[in-house]
Amino acid sequence: MVLDESDLDLLPEYCRYQDDGCEFADSCLNCPFPECIYAQPGGRQQWLKKLRGKEVLQLHTQGKGVKELAEMFGVSQRTIQRILKRDMDNHQKIKSCGGANE
Repeated sequence: MVLDESDLDLLPEYCRYQDDGCEFADSCLNCPFPECIYAQPGGRQQWLKKLRGKEVLQLHTQGKGVKELAEMFGVSQRTIQRILKRDMDNHQKIKSCGGANE
């Protein structure tokens, strides 16, 4: 049986690997994330949802309404309501656990 290069577990210096990065960094070595978001199934989607949630909360505190936010982000009003409720629930948990606001 003859093994080719793809069958071997080679050391990095013996591999032809080009680090092209991704949409978030020009190379893996310059990535802003502590762990690659592509390493976990759905990692990119989860990260984008969290980012959207933060933006929704910030705009809501600036006075934007649910309907307006839903139109801005291209999601349903129910999605915006879930984001706002999740944030409200998290704040209540912090208060009941003796968070910094007490």
